[in-house]
Amino acid sequence: MHVFGLTGGIASGKSTVSRMLRELGARVLDADVLAREAVEPGTPGLRRIDERFPGVVGPDGRLDRVKLGAHIFADPQERAALNAIVHPEVRALFLQKLQALEAEGVTHAVYDVPLLIETGLHTAMEGVAVVWVPREVQKARLMARDGLDAAQAEARLQAQMALDDKRAHATWVIDNSGAPDATRPQVEAVWRAMLAHG
Repeated sequence: MHVFGLTGGIASGKSTVSRMLRELGARVLDADVLAREAVEPGTPGLRRIDERFPGVVGPDGRLDRVKLGAHIFADPQERAALNAIVHPEVRALFLQKLQALEAEGVTHAVYDVPLLIETGLHTAMEGVAVVWVPREVQKARLMARDGLDAAQAEARLQAQMALDDKRAHATWVIDNSGAPDATRPQVEAVWRAMLAHG
């Protein structure tokens, strides 16, 4: 099984590229989806969160993300404690899904991970596609998408690894600063290059 990483930054258009890859026939595993599955009611992940952060599971047995967010938002140690619970669960789910794809005869998969490079996961991939836009484009899109002012958008961007820094780790850079019809041929070329592996 050949596994490739896909990453980007806030308002870079990573989900657009992920969708285009799916349309081309790629099997894309989404880390955000796996992270939600890892804390579904009845999962070991949710039980461990409930023990570590009392009061964050609602009466319906589901994770109250607002309450959990209040716990971890301003406290790096609490955030690290949450990650120590969730990340191994996500990894286990990822490996299960990969095995299922392999059993189907799938030979190439893409792992869509926002923090692929920050967590060092990119080193385990056979190649990494980074969705890139110039910082000013990223900021303008973020302001438009989330209704933020310039200072709020800047604060969100400052909290993330810069796309220019991510670009340094890329096997392929997908420039998403133009219209979708300018992005699509790049995505097609990257998918062809991925398929050429192995």
